Amino acid sequence: MRRFALTAALLFAGCASAPAEVATAPAPPLSAPAPVEAAKPPVALQYLYGSPEAAVAVRATNARIADYGVGRIKQRPKDSVVLTAGATMDAPAFEPCGTKPFAAVFDADETLIWNLGPMRHFAEKGTGFDLKVWDQWEKTGAGKAAAMPGSVEMVTKLRAAGITVIANTNRSAANARGSEDTLRAAGLGEFKHGETLFLMGDDAGGSSKDGRRATIASKYCVIILGGDQLGDFSQQFNVKDLPAAQRMALATSTAATALWDKGWFLFPNPVYGPWEKLGWGDAFPSDKQWEPK
Repeated sequence: MRRFALTAALLFAGCASAPAEVATAPAPPLSAPAPVEAAKPPVALQYLYGSPEAAVAVRATNARIADYGVGRIKQRPKDSVVLTAGATMDAPAFEPCGTKPFAAVFDADETLIWNLGPMRHFAEKGTGFDLKVWDQWEKTGAGKAAAMPGSVEMVTKLRAAGITVIANTNRSAANARGSEDTLRAAGLGEFKHGETLFLMGDDAGGSSKDGRRATIASKYCVIILGGDQLGDFSQQFNVKDLPAAQRMALATSTAATALWDKGWFLFPNPVYGPWEKLGWGDAFPSDKQWEPK
């Protein structure tokens, strides 16, 4: 979520078109009432929030994170997993750890919690993402979001090992109290704005999390970054108008590959993200095009 560009075409694919089809269909005979078909959530929402497949994948990721963190601190790392200012995947460099205490930094939405309340609202109402509605959600959503499978156990294990758990999210700093309450109500414990909760508006970086990551890394040896979007690891993945092929190359580069599941942990999210702009040629290589005879 985090101020994401959630398009109605994606979020409501498979559900928004059904009412129109019903409305334009010929009326059935009076003696045979038209069957009522229950509306379903969009396929992407069914998968992420309701499928055992997603639950297993998310729980497995959380288990890997917990095991990695506990094992990693046994040998003090020289560097954090936060890129230094100006570093690129072609020339990666990381914030030094020194003797700083350990921390694990996570996005919040679709990384620590599933935002079940507003996602159902948007889907049922057939509307796209609405900033005013989301603002209300940030303020009043406590108890209507759910901890993702295994996330409570994961943060508990990290904290027990002496690793500070920090959330760095593009929720609004103006609604900090609501986000603290939402995380607490989901069973994830205490997060305090400015200490273990960093929000959009805390600096001049806007939706870029790089500045907030740097602030955190100046105080902590960050051994884990977790998120559901590439921007949760570096803003270079979200450069405006970055071609799809180049973004893929960055994410699968030698330097990035050395970090995935070894300090950088990505959660599945088929609902929204920068990839929503992909065209046929981006997702399906032309040399693999096939047509039946």
